[in-house]
Amino acid sequence: MKQLLPLLSLGFLGFAAPVFAQNDYQADSIFIRKIFNTSLSEGKSYEWLRHLTQNVGSRLSGSEGAAKAVAYTKSVMEQEKFNQVFLQNVMVPHWVRGAKEKAAIYSNKVKTVVPIAALGGSVATPKGGIRAKVIEVKSFQELRELGTEKVKGKIVFFNRPMDPTKLNTFEAYAGAVEQRGAGASEAAKLGAVGSLVRSMTTRLDDVPHTGSMRYASGAPIIPAAAITTNGAELLSKTLKENPDTEFYFEQSCETLPDAPSHNVIGELKGSKNPAKYIAVGGHLDSWDFAQGAHDDGSGCVQSIEAVRILKTLGYQPNNTLRAVMFMNEENGLKGGIAYADSAKSKKEMHIAAIESDRGGFTPLGFGIVGNAAQKAKIQQWQKLFATYGIHELGPGGGGADIGPLAQQGTVLLGLIPDSQRYFDYHHASNDSFEAVSKRELELGAAAMASMLYLIDKYGLD
Repeated sequence: MKQLLPLLSLGFLGFAAPVFAQNDYQADSIFIRKIFNTSLSEGKSYEWLRHLTQNVGSRLSGSEGAAKAVAYTKSVMEQEKFNQVFLQNVMVPHWVRGAKEKAAIYSNKVKTVVPIAALGGSVATPKGGIRAKVIEVKSFQELRELGTEKVKGKIVFFNRPMDPTKLNTFEAYAGAVEQRGAGASEAAKLGAVGSLVRSMTTRLDDVPHTGSMRYASGAPIIPAAAITTNGAELLSKTLKENPDTEFYFEQSCETLPDAPSHNVIGELKGSKNPAKYIAVGGHLDSWDFAQGAHDDGSGCVQSIEAVRILKTLGYQPNNTLRAVMFMNEENGLKGGIAYADSAKSKKEMHIAAIESDRGGFTPLGFGIVGNAAQKAKIQQWQKLFATYGIHELGPGGGGADIGPLAQQGTVLLGLIPDSQRYFDYHHASNDSFEAVSKRELELGAAAMASMLYLIDKYGLD
C-alpha cells in the first residue's frame, strides 16, 4: 500500500489528471452500487457453486468429473443466454490416485497410523509398500550436506513449515512449496527410496494436502506423498526420541495417457470493438478427493456471474467480454496455454484478463501485471472500490491460467481475497461447499464485474 499512497494522494488533491470527470465518477459510482446490489440480492453464483461441488464433485483433469463440469458450466452460460458459448479443445494429463493410501510410523515396536496423500504426478510404491528409516530435513541444502551415505535407502522427510509470521499466506506458501514440487527428485539423486513432505497449510490438523510434483530429467523416480501437519509434528518428535524410527507407506497412483478435455468459453459481444476481448476466468479442475469449492469452483462461478450481472443490468460492452473456465491448472496448465495459443493464432487482441484463483473469501483488491501507465490508470479507480473494502490495487500478480497471455501484452489482474483461511482448505478434502460464505463469494463476483465494467468503459491505453 505504501507505493500507492503518493499516486492516490496526488490524484485526490487534483495534481494528477483525472481518468474521468466528476459526472462520470458519479455515474460509475451509481452503476457499481447496482452491480454489488445485484450480486448480493439476486446473485446466482452460490447456487451454481452448490451444484458444481455437490452434484459434479471432484474434477481432476481427464476424469469423469471434469467432463461433467465442462458440460455443466457450458449449460449455465447457455441458460443465461450469453451471445455465444463454445468449447475449446485441449489435451490434458490424466493422473489417477487409485486405492486410498496407507501409512504408519514404527518406533520401539509401536505402530502409529497416520494420514497421507500421494502427490499429484507421483508413481506408486511397490506392491506391499515401502518401509524404511527416515531422514528429516528442512531444506535442499541440508539434504545435500548429508550426502549419499546418510540418505541412501531411506525415506526423506521434508519438514519445513509455511512461515507463520508472513501475513500474506501466499508468500508463506511460496517459501515452502518447492519441497513438494522438487523434493522427490532431490532425495532420489542421493539414493532415497521415498519422499515425504509436510502438508502445505498453516494449520495443525489431520487432513493431508496434496498438490502437484515433478520429476527431474535424469533423476531416479521414487514415490512421493504429503503427510498431515499433525503427522509431521509426531514423526519429527518420534525421530528425535528414536533416530531408528521407520516409516511405511503404500500408494497405487499412476499416470495414464493424456486425455481430451475442454476450456469452456461464454461471450457477451462488444458493440464497438467486438474483435477486442476482456476475459475473466477461473480453473474448472480440482484435486481428485476434494469438491474444489475454494480452489477453484469459486473463481469459475464468480467469473460467469461477473458477465451475467453486466448483462442483467443492460450494460452494452464496448469490447467482447468472455467468461473462461480453464481446464488443468492443477497439474499442467494446459488449458491456459491452449487459450493463449488460440488467441495468438487467431490474432485475438486481449485488452485485459482477470482471474479469481485465491478462494471465495472477502475481496481486498486486485494484483496487476502491466506497465506503469496501465497500473496507474487502474489505481485511480480506487475511490470507486474503497466503499466496498477493496483497497489493494497493484501489489500481486494475475493468475496462472491467464499468465500465458502476458507474452501478447495483455494486462493481467488477479482478484485478491483475504488469504488467512485459504490454506486451511487448499488441495485438501475439506475444500467443500460448506467452507464457502455466500456473502463473501458474492462480494468477489461483484468486485470482478466492477473491474470488468471499468476496463471495458475506459480501456487501459
